[in-house]
Amino acid sequence: MVASSKTKEIKEDIKKLAFEDNSVAQMLFGQNGENLKRFSKKLGIDINTRGADVTLRGEGKDVAVAERLLLELYAMIEGGRRFVPADMDYALQVLLKGGNGNVRIEDIFKDTIYVSHRNKQIAPKSLAQKKYVDYIREKDMVFAIGPAGTGKTYLAMASAVAALANKEVERIILTRPAVEAGESLGYLPGDLAAKVDPYLRPLYDALHDMMEFERAQELIEKGVIEVAPLAFMRGRTLNNSFVILDEAQNTSLEQMKMFLTRLGFGSKVVVTGDITQIDLPLAKPSGLVEVQSILNNIDSIRFVKFTDVDVVRHPLVQEVIRAFERARVKKKPGRIVEEV
Repeated sequence: MVASSKTKEIKEDIKKLAFEDNSVAQMLFGQNGENLKRFSKKLGIDINTRGADVTLRGEGKDVAVAERLLLELYAMIEGGRRFVPADMDYALQVLLKGGNGNVRIEDIFKDTIYVSHRNKQIAPKSLAQKKYVDYIREKDMVFAIGPAGTGKTYLAMASAVAALANKEVERIILTRPAVEAGESLGYLPGDLAAKVDPYLRPLYDALHDMMEFERAQELIEKGVIEVAPLAFMRGRTLNNSFVILDEAQNTSLEQMKMFLTRLGFGSKVVVTGDITQIDLPLAKPSGLVEVQSILNNIDSIRFVKFTDVDVVRHPLVQEVIRAFERARVKKKPGRIVEEV
């Protein structure tokens, strides 16, 4: 329980929060108050503590966000939820992007998609990720477009493994263009498996993060989970399957059509890609770019656009993405992609 009081000064609000459980409050504040320091910096307000009491001072709207943030996080920690420091940044972004305040942190963070073999709870950490997960549950075809580190492939993989565990599908099929421009495997050393393995490795990595290595290998050997280059999808009909096409920005329009028309009964398709990292020749349109205008008006298909604020890797990754985007816009390269 929390008691709150308010006094108002010119252009400045002061909020005082008194948290009853000191141990929960200290988990909220972070080691040496690190969580409060990051909130203070990002919101541009002063946050001071005395024991389990907190005083917020700053512009009214920023103080209001900080108050909601601390109250909601305190309640979740009190209920047994544990956060790593990066989660605090994601929680703040949820409130800042939540518009009129109808969105709660709990609505996002407690939507567990799957619990891995390491007892890791996989859940969305941004509004866009939450929308993405909901669309995957509701629709048979979903496109996720955005920069690296936004959880596009990882959340799709978690959804696929959960669907398999719940017997909603009979198999998982993971695919991506084997080579960035044209799938020209012939010049690579080794047999076919050796040729395609480096390009499919990120899919294996995500899969092994969801389940034990031995279990994953057993399912792969039985054909329940298939990891294959895009070229292997031609001529097939994929029934009762959860199919993920990764790195789809490097498909041609013809390849994209071929892949999407593989959809069979009882199946879901998730297509992921980053249209700022297209490796095709400039004269060859990206299937992922073109398909947005072609399929955008079909009600059973959804597109989710991720941005740098949805990055769930090291915070520096966000800054790198923003820097490259500024450079891209400034230089106006030959391939400019409009957001849809």
